[in-house]
This record gives sequence, C-alpha cells and structure tokens, in this order.
Amino acid sequence: MRFWEIDFARGIAIILMIIFNWSYTLRYFNILQIDAGWLYWGLFPRFIGSMFIFVAGISLVLSYKHLKNKKTVYHHNMKRGVWIFSLGMLITLITWLFSPEIFVRFGILHLIGLSIIIATPFLKFDKINLILGSLIILFGSMLQIFAFDFQWLLWLGFVPKNFITFDYFPIFPWFGFILLGIYFGNRFYNKKRKFSIPNFSNKFIIKITNFLGRNSLTIYLLHQPLLLFILFIFGFPLFS
Repeated sequence: MRFWEIDFARGIAIILMIIFNWSYTLRYFNILQIDAGWLYWGLFPRFIGSMFIFVAGISLVLSYKHLKNKKTVYHHNMKRGVWIFSLGMLITLITWLFSPEIFVRFGILHLIGLSIIIATPFLKFDKINLILGSLIILFGSMLQIFAFDFQWLLWLGFVPKNFITFDYFPIFPWFGFILLGIYFGNRFYNKKRKFSIPNFSNKFIIKITNFLGRNSLTIYLLHQPLLLFILFIFGFPLFS
C-alpha cells in the first residue's frame, strides 16, 4: 500500500534537488551566477539531502511491513541496494570522464544503496534507531571539521585534504538520517497509518508531485543529462 504523503515528500525533495543541481550546473559552466551565499550553496543541499534520505528510511519500513517473510526482506533489500549503488558507480564513471578533478566518489546514490543493505537488521528495532541515528549524525557532523591524509575511508566520512566533489554523502553523518527515518516509520506506520491525515491525493498539484516522487530515481538520473542537452541545443559552450 502506498501513502500519498510519502510520495509527496519524496516529490518535493526531488523538485528541490533538481532546482539546486541545475543552478549549480549553470554556475559551474559560468552561464548564470547566483549570488546566494552559504545558506543556498551550503545549507540548502544539506536540507534536501537529509529530507531525501529520511524519506528513504521511512520507505524501508513500509517495504518491510509489506513483506512478511524475513528472507524475502533481506533478498529484496540486497537486490535493491546493489542496484542503486551500481547506479551511483555509473555516475562516478561518467563524472570522472567529464571532470576527473571533482568527480563523484560517494554521492547520494552510493549512500542510499549501501544504506538499504546495512540498515536491514535495524528495521525491527525501535528507540535504538533514534539514539544511534542521532549519535551518527552528531559524530559525522563533528568529523567534517577535520581533514585527513588518506582517502580510503572517504566513504565513511573521513574527508581527505583538498577534497572537492560534485556530490558527497558519506555514511557519517548521513546514515543517521536513514535510521531516524526507520524510527519514525515504525512509530507512525504499520500496514496502515497510526495517525489521521486529510486525503489530498486527488488534488492536481499533489498528483503531479506524487508522480515525481514515485519516479524520483529515474528523474534524478535523467535531469542532469536533460539540462546539458538543452544547453547544448541552444549553443552554450560546455566543455571547451
């Protein structure tokens, strides 16, 4: 069973992500300079990422409630996680070919793919997810202050010196938002909602946003190539 508010939240997250990524791309190619400061270039993408990842945690719970057989849950999450992580590796390859100096090494798809796999044992827990998720976010936030002389723990959140990338969502702190999503998913959902909410799913704007939310992965993969194609068609120099 789908809950319209989950698709809606995911749809809002993908809309905001597209807005930010497109504005970043236009800035990167010196087509449009947006003088917005740290609130936009720093805080805004972190808010979008936390929203997207939090909803992913809730979605794991909904899938877990739907699948009765425990072995089926592990198999389903392993398959889904590997698929999304593989798409992340595809983005790594493509960005490395076009911008080897700042290519994506561990972006949001890497994070979500790996998190789907390692979060599976936590789906049956309750308050431990709230506590552990909060601690991971706290530790990961503190970890970002430091820079290290090695790169092999980049995926965990140990940021190398002079590290620059298009997209970076390491396990610390971002896996904490997955666990928080699992906690609140278990708290507010079973096979039905544990709370009352008006049904706005028939509203036109909700339908459009929910459609985007249901197809967020496809839209995420296609939105950047679409923008680059549009810029190319209109004659903007991209890789000169």
